[in-house]
Amino acid sequence: MTWIERAALFSPLDYTSLAVLLGAWLWIGWKIEHPSPQKRSVSQMMDNYRRDWMREMVTRQPRMFDAQVVAAMRQGSTFFASTTMIAIGGGLALLGNTERLAGVASDLAIGSAPAMVWEIKILVVVLLLANAFLKYVWAHRLFGYCAVLMASVPNDAEDPQAYPRAAQSAEICVTAARSFNRGLRATYFALASLAWFLGPIALMLGTVTTFGVLYRREFASQSRTILMSQNPNTET
Repeated sequence: MTWIERAALFSPLDYTSLAVLLGAWLWIGWKIEHPSPQKRSVSQMMDNYRRDWMREMVTRQPRMFDAQVVAAMRQGSTFFASTTMIAIGGGLALLGNTERLAGVASDLAIGSAPAMVWEIKILVVVLLLANAFLKYVWAHRLFGYCAVLMASVPNDAEDPQAYPRAAQSAEICVTAARSFNRGLRATYFALASLAWFLGPIALMLGTVTTFGVLYRREFASQSRTILMSQNPNTET
């Protein structure tokens, strides 16, 4: 089967819904990481708290609490990386058994598309999960770098290297958290892409719902209101 014949297996609505999925995923990621000064995202505000945390760490003795926090973040990235890898394995296993999946879909009156259609839909989910996995793994490694940098911060707050090293630790921590959040968003949209098995309209609805959930959590959630209550002069 040629690429033209494969492309003809999908309707224009399928391509539109897929474009909406990819566009929503990329745009919400950009918006969260580059919000306007008048309406900052929760992620951006948490970046500032991470920088404050590292400055406070310089004078905190002992620093066991700080080490435990970093360890908890590494465990979180490890958990999501492992879970995503299992999901990728499940998706790859389905790629070799699409005939049975097509039969189940036909029995459930979902559709009677060729096996190639189901394979491509599964592949979209797997690719999103693969992107998430790579982000989680990189976040895990960066949190490890952060732990090493934190350990290199001198105990003496008067040491000229104390606050510069703490600032380096903060920026590595911010970068790690950003990678972890990108992994989460890819996972969310991978779940939304599962709706494509029900059709292009379902994919659009799943995409819009996921987009709305992410936007609300970053720009209109109760947690954001709580964070803003400590900085009343930054925005209304």
